[in-house]
Amino acid sequence: MNNEQKIEAILLFKNEPVTLAELSKTLVVPVDEVEGAIKNLQDFYKDRGMVIINNGDEIALGTHPEVSSLIEKLQKDELSRDLGRAGLETLSIILYKGPISRREIDYIRGVNSSFILRNLLIRGLIERSEGAVGERSFTYKSTLELLRFLGVKNREELPEFETAFKKIQEFERNESDNSEKTDA
Repeated sequence: MNNEQKIEAILLFKNEPVTLAELSKTLVVPVDEVEGAIKNLQDFYKDRGMVIINNGDEIALGTHPEVSSLIEKLQKDELSRDLGRAGLETLSIILYKGPISRREIDYIRGVNSSFILRNLLIRGLIERSEGAVGERSFTYKSTLELLRFLGVKNREELPEFETAFKKIQEFERNESDNSEKTDA
C-alpha cells in the first residue's frame, strides 16, 4: 500500500485529528513525504463526499461542504433519537471516571466507542481535551451543561458516586493484577 492509502486508513481508524509528526513516525517516512501524500489525498477527494481537513500540523477526514445540508439533516435525525444503551453506558463511564481516554473507555466497554463518543460530543454532553503531555490522545469529560441538566453541582453528587468510583478502582486493580499474572 502507498502512503496515501495508509494515511487514509489511519484517519478512518483514529476518527480524530492526527498530527503530521505522528503520521511521519507511524509510517516511518519524512514529514515532507506525508505532506505530499496529504496533497494527493486532497486532490483525490476534491470531487467526492469527503475532504481532508488540514489545520496546520493536524489533519482529519471531514465531509465535503457541498453536502452540509444533507449532513445537517442526518445530524438532526440522529439527535432526535434516544441515546440508547451503548450511549448511556459510555456517558456513565465518562461521568463517573472522567476525564478518561477513548482507549480506556473501549477497554471498559470491550468495544470501539468512537461513534458513540462523536454522538455525545455533538449533543454537547461531553467535551474533549488534549491528553496528558506526551500522549497522543484525547480525554473526555462531562460538560457543565450535562451536570446542570442532571441537577448536580459536581460529579461527586451523582447517585452512588462513592460506591461506583470504588467499584471502578477495584475493577482496575483486578485487571492490573490479572495482567501481571499473565506476564509472569
